[in-house]
Amino acid sequence: MQRSAHNLYSIPNILSMLRLALVPLLVWLASAQEGSIFLLVLAVSLISDVLDGYFARKLNQASELGAKLDSWGDILTYAAMILGLYLIWPDIFDKQAEFLLATMLAFTLPTLLAFRKFGEYPSYHTWGAKLAAVLMAPAYYVLILSDADSFFRIVILFHVLVAAEEVAITFILNQPRSNVGSVFYLRADLSSRHK
Repeated sequence: MQRSAHNLYSIPNILSMLRLALVPLLVWLASAQEGSIFLLVLAVSLISDVLDGYFARKLNQASELGAKLDSWGDILTYAAMILGLYLIWPDIFDKQAEFLLATMLAFTLPTLLAFRKFGEYPSYHTWGAKLAAVLMAPAYYVLILSDADSFFRIVILFHVLVAAEEVAITFILNQPRSNVGSVFYLRADLSSRHK
């Protein structure tokens, strides 16, 4: 029991819980049309995302719970980002509608597939997903602040590739697993275990 309490209150988990707690605030700010404050709170949320992974590795506090908290924080924060575009910057939302739909599908389809196969939310945290998450923050801010969409669209297309990899991982696995790395790493790992 002490171990699970320790894991729950680790620095990475606290940062992930902070990110989850910021989601309702982001939704409220989007509803209130508070664009500047929305972007500021979003920046805090995105920085906490980077820091939770850093501290999980640095302090050797990576855990299944932490991976799941981080994954839920990711999907809910991205949903709040899309809602922010829709409510605060509707012109940008309309121009990027196809790419935003691709983003929603890139998150939804792998998640539904994993739920169907394993009965739980996937927390693969592939290297591609980590890179896509790091790129999404500047792409989103450049889109809003500079009305430049090329970088944003490239990042969305990269998210689609990451989603395809996650679908492949779900098909390969026989049971749920966190922190996979990549489909290539997974295949090598599974091959070495069967030798």
